[in-house]
Amino acid sequence: MDAPGTASRPDKHDPASIGERTLSVHGGNQAPGTGGEGDAIRVPIVMANSYHLPQDPSTMDWSNPEHLTYTRNTGINQIALQDKLRALEHGEDAVALASGVAGLHAVFFGHVNAGDHVVVSDTTYEATYKLWTTLLPRKYGIEATFVDITDLDAVVAAIRPDTKLIATEVIANPTTKVADIAALAEIADAHGVILMVDSTFTPPPLYRPLDDGAGLVVHSLTKYINGHGDAMGGAVIGRADLVAPIRSEAMVDVGGVISPFNAWLIMRGSVTLPLRLRQHQESALEIARFLEADDRIAYVAYPGLESHPQHKLARRQFGEPGRGIGGYGGIMAFALKGDPDLQNRFVNDLKVVTSAVSVGHDESLIVHVGTTGPRVAAYPDGFREYGHLRFSVGLEDVDDIKADLAAALDSACGDSATGRPTG
Repeated sequence: MDAPGTASRPDKHDPASIGERTLSVHGGNQAPGTGGEGDAIRVPIVMANSYHLPQDPSTMDWSNPEHLTYTRNTGINQIALQDKLRALEHGEDAVALASGVAGLHAVFFGHVNAGDHVVVSDTTYEATYKLWTTLLPRKYGIEATFVDITDLDAVVAAIRPDTKLIATEVIANPTTKVADIAALAEIADAHGVILMVDSTFTPPPLYRPLDDGAGLVVHSLTKYINGHGDAMGGAVIGRADLVAPIRSEAMVDVGGVISPFNAWLIMRGSVTLPLRLRQHQESALEIARFLEADDRIAYVAYPGLESHPQHKLARRQFGEPGRGIGGYGGIMAFALKGDPDLQNRFVNDLKVVTSAVSVGHDESLIVHVGTTGPRVAAYPDGFREYGHLRFSVGLEDVDDIKADLAAALDSACGDSATGRPTG
């Protein structure tokens, strides 16, 4: 215990000394100037594509991402955002890019070569699926084996001598299947491969895959970390030796750099991330229970429900005391008992919830996805029978969201008591 008068003092520039909310406010905010009168207290938007060169630039490495020379190499707003993301995720280094998909491609481009093999979760974001089933195999002869990421024996069996990477999402889009990151990290370490985790649905402080042994974490900053539906960006965070080729190759030489304005917007949005996450999750759990109790609903897939196949894992991985803020995320999938026309009638009658793609915005978003497509074969039975409604719970009053859902259910399906349509 500290002696009287020697208690550790928090410092907003020292991430290890401050709490989650303080870090979200101050992380990366090293504004230019000396901190004297008239200096900005926030990193301003620097909308420049070039910076002053030294007096003799003849020996410079023009592709060096550590020097402020050209915004494709790095920029002031990008550096500030990277510093914040690195601190938030407990990573050694971070690189911010133009989109979440740019982040995914950057990992693959930086660490997988022609003829290599990767192991990929059989339930992923559509762009990840397309990269590994079509683009990378066709262009570079890279082979991917898709496995049920919750079957650890299947993951081990899929690894080959030429395997370079295991790629998974923490909570799968859209089925909400939960991956055991610590167990996968042990497998990756034992076989000398990189574990790359897409943690877009589980941003810090909800969960930090690096703390459980992942090598690299990818985020679509467009979603929760920005949180306001007005900017696009992506990031890769992790071990410094794994991030370095991503920065020098995929960012500088391929050009997937984030714009200064988007970096500034995402930096601004991230300030309220812990507060928003708490509300997203509190409302999502209440709404998931509300929907599951309605006999007009075919299924609800949400890790916070005891009916979820990985509920115990989710509770251990996200919800134990001392592990972030606890919770199960703000995204669920569900379907009404009926055909696609019924699902569409329900969505079109919503007055508070918005029918649109993306997740993690301040407003609640819902999208109806049908039963066709190459990824559907790996989905649970209910998804294959009814399709699904991917629902990102927003920050509106939870009673308003529930009332909106209830009214749309009554209009589309009939009153739960009488069975007669009310619309």
